[in-house]
Amino acid sequence: MSSTDFLHGPEVLEINNGTRPIKVVKSSVIGLVGTAPDADNTVFPMNEPVLIPGNQLMAGKLGSTGTLGDAMDGIFDQNGAMVVVVRVEEGADQDATLTNVVGSGANATGVHALLGAESHVKVTPRILIAPGYTSQRVADTANPVVSELVGISERLRAVTLAEGPNTTDAAAITYREDFGSARVFVTDPGVLVWDTTLNKPVAKPASPRIAGVMSKLNYWESPSNKVLNGAIGISRTVDFNLSDSNCSANHLNENEVATIIHRDGYRLWGNRTCSDDPMWAFLSVRRAHDMIYESIEQAFMWAMDNPFSAQLILDIQGSVNAFLRHQKAIGATLGGKCWLDPELNTKETMMAGQLYLDFDNEAPAPLERLTFRAHRNNGYYTELVNQVLAA
Repeated sequence: MSSTDFLHGPEVLEINNGTRPIKVVKSSVIGLVGTAPDADNTVFPMNEPVLIPGNQLMAGKLGSTGTLGDAMDGIFDQNGAMVVVVRVEEGADQDATLTNVVGSGANATGVHALLGAESHVKVTPRILIAPGYTSQRVADTANPVVSELVGISERLRAVTLAEGPNTTDAAAITYREDFGSARVFVTDPGVLVWDTTLNKPVAKPASPRIAGVMSKLNYWESPSNKVLNGAIGISRTVDFNLSDSNCSANHLNENEVATIIHRDGYRLWGNRTCSDDPMWAFLSVRRAHDMIYESIEQAFMWAMDNPFSAQLILDIQGSVNAFLRHQKAIGATLGGKCWLDPELNTKETMMAGQLYLDFDNEAPAPLERLTFRAHRNNGYYTELVNQVLAA
């Protein structure tokens, strides 16, 4: 009933003022693109995002050939992750397959099919991989799949886990130099896993296992220094010494290439993205800010198209502040606050239906370097002598 309608009698008016809780968007969904020639076509049609909700039985319908089955095994070795799978056709040769993986934005094929995941399967992938197809530099140029995934990662607020060439440290560093995005994370080399058909270790891309590790971590945590389950070796030698700045692992990390080390298991070692801006050097920091931004954006559908009022603005501002306080409490950010800037919110902008609210926050960087300063102190000899004299 409108407040202007006539009423002879009592009524109750429900007032919905107040802050609303902000729900963190799902950060652990993996987007996987690859081949599976003998997959069940009814379950996994070509170039269509299909959700595998942590179900290994469903993953079994991908068959035993191509890259998708192995990738799912690597993911499930870490965690029962939620995976959006895009199956592409295997080409006559590697270049033809790369073309199919790259796909077409106009036709929503290949990696572009990941953009339709939300409308198809109601989840958005945030960790993107195409194992076996991100390591090649074709004709001395950047990998075409990773190059295509950069733009898709930006649109989805996702990160792309790329694989180095798995040959030499120098080649891995050259590969990394092809990219300048904080959404690209390069790892070299791959891992060895046991092949139950060949009955021997075989080299496999590390990205499915890294993606599986990331899917079970909090979005503000680094996957570095985490064991990769199912790995029984490293596909090429990487020497590692924890305090040696000249070892191969440190050299790779210094050049923004993560690697695999052997220390109490086989584990990922490296935090840095391919960012050309030092502000976004760390993978975990990029992801933490992404998830906070996305969560705030998604939370205010209720506010859109409501008439301007002081209460509306206070409710929005209060909701963001409550969310940022909670993010600080759980360790996702070091702090944050939301405020109204009167210089931006002029009568003209508000008459045009626009509201500006600023907020700040800062995700915690991972502890990458720990320095202990050791000092000699011969005064302890005096204490020793005094102890003897006092005995």
